[in-house]
Amino acid sequence: MDDVTFYGLRPGATPTEWRFDVVRNLCSGIGALFGGAGLGASITALEAHTGRPTVWATAQFLEFATPPSEVVLAVEEVVRGHQVSQARAVGRVEGREIFTVNAALGERDVPFTGEWAERPTHLPHWSECRDREIPEHMRGTISDRIDMRLADAKPWEDFDGRPGSGRSALWVRLPEFLENSAAALAIVGDYVPFGISQALGVHAGGNSLDNTLRITSRTPTEWILADIRIHAVGHGFGHGLVHLWSEDGVLLGSASQSAIVRQIRDEPRVIRPRTDRVPKP
Repeated sequence: MDDVTFYGLRPGATPTEWRFDVVRNLCSGIGALFGGAGLGASITALEAHTGRPTVWATAQFLEFATPPSEVVLAVEEVVRGHQVSQARAVGRVEGREIFTVNAALGERDVPFTGEWAERPTHLPHWSECRDREIPEHMRGTISDRIDMRLADAKPWEDFDGRPGSGRSALWVRLPEFLENSAAALAIVGDYVPFGISQALGVHAGGNSLDNTLRITSRTPTEWILADIRIHAVGHGFGHGLVHLWSEDGVLLGSASQSAIVRQIRDEPRVIRPRTDRVPKP
């Protein structure tokens, strides 16, 4: 399955418009569009529009989009240089702006290369790791489309209130994607909220305020190691970084996020559409 099919993207009314439906299998456990899916769909549209690969993309999430609704993506190549494009995408539902994505796209042939991030070497191979159990309220969501194994993380039932080290890791596989694209990495990079619960040692999580993805390599790999590093939690917000590694240790990219932190109760929080917003003209 290619990126366009995974997100259900289809052409809109103009060459700069794309559309996709908010369906449950693109949503998080709270019943709203998964942030990484919004970023990934935008990356797919921007790459198709510019004809260039993503270098960097950042999303700011403004409101929730819930099923059944349709996201209308307006894409724009703001500046097209010889090798680099600066572009943006704006996602709207019924005229309301839901998220905004800014991105740089392109590729340059220069002789310099190097990698200085440190990959954790003590983690077991994905074949030796326990599957991540999916809570009942997350069945049918995007989590059901992702294979996840706990490389360095506690299972849900072992949280005891004791803080962790701030480091956790998941092996992640997206079996529906044909290749290891930027649109796929956008989903794997959206796991800072998972790391927040691991760092706090409690059933907590959060919804993303932003998601910034930086691509360093397009090395083919079936499994991706999400090396999650939580920097801090304070004033109701959490901040962290995810390094994305191939099976053979190549740094594919990194993703950083800030998230609103919430404790997860016995009854999961479910987002419902807002009705008090008037679309901007």
